[in-house]
Amino acid sequence: MAALRAGLIGLGMMGRHHARVLRAISDVDLVAVADPAGDPHNVAGGLPVHQSVEAMIETGLDYCVVATPTAYHEEIGLTLAAAGIHALIEKPLAKDTLGARKLAEAFDGAGLIGAVGHIERYNPALQNLRSRLAEGELGEIYQIITRRQGPFPARIADVGVVKDLATHDIDLTAWVVGHPYRTVSAHTAYKSGRAHEDLVAVTGKLTNGTVTSHLVNWLSPMKERVTIVTGDRGAFVADTLHADLTFHANGSTPTQWDDLAQFRGVSEGDVIRYAIAKPEPLRVEHEAFRDAILGRSTDIVTMQQGLATVAVAEAVLVSASEGRTVTVTEP
Repeated sequence: MAALRAGLIGLGMMGRHHARVLRAISDVDLVAVADPAGDPHNVAGGLPVHQSVEAMIETGLDYCVVATPTAYHEEIGLTLAAAGIHALIEKPLAKDTLGARKLAEAFDGAGLIGAVGHIERYNPALQNLRSRLAEGELGEIYQIITRRQGPFPARIADVGVVKDLATHDIDLTAWVVGHPYRTVSAHTAYKSGRAHEDLVAVTGKLTNGTVTSHLVNWLSPMKERVTIVTGDRGAFVADTLHADLTFHANGSTPTQWDDLAQFRGVSEGDVIRYAIAKPEPLRVEHEAFRDAILGRSTDIVTMQQGLATVAVAEAVLVSASEGRTVTVTEP
């Protein structure tokens, strides 16, 4: 079987990592790259750097990875769909729900594989967590908390923290428990002098009643990526920076100190840090997309799912702007 002919448009910070992985996985050849801004990280590796997606399409592609700024996703993606080329588009799928819907419909209508690069789904800690939740190890799920904060990424210019970073948390939260958002209530802050928000605090509720809370910013000097799922039997803590998963069990030993016991719903129990395999999430993401094109059983983030995440992100921004709780409309 001939290797799939892959293209890559967007040769910036993310593009260089996509190129590295495309060259590393089996059954794939990176045959074309494009970026009108050039190749600052020497990604091309001897390939000509095309100036447009149209020029890259002419080289003959089976699929293409789109790692451009969000503002260009819709135009590039529609061009690829019209040319009959499968596409993995970096998150968020598009700058708004209208664009995301056009992309999802274009790829579905053409019978093409379209996916969105929500890479956190492929983090080993979250994949292991999802499996354990599906097995009922936590019992009833009460709450999901995420914190995603760190310094400002200079590469981001066209969206704020909600559509850049918070879409990770929106997607992973709905995915890890298998239920979409029902409502969101948010506050934002603008501290860096840019036109877009730098911080968001969101509370919400999923359709199964799970309460959610997300704190996301790029104003912090320390980097934090954590997901905490609390339920009937304790809490899972996923540190996605280090791909670690820890379980804090509810204790079975009663508290002897009466004055303290009356203030505590549960007591501390055993703490287990799981030993899990830690493959690189980006490689797993690419292998899953390759397998989808080849017709193998796999798990990708579909464009319909990417559209749902953009819809929640827009509801978050509406909530922050209008100072009210917003009911999320299913796209």
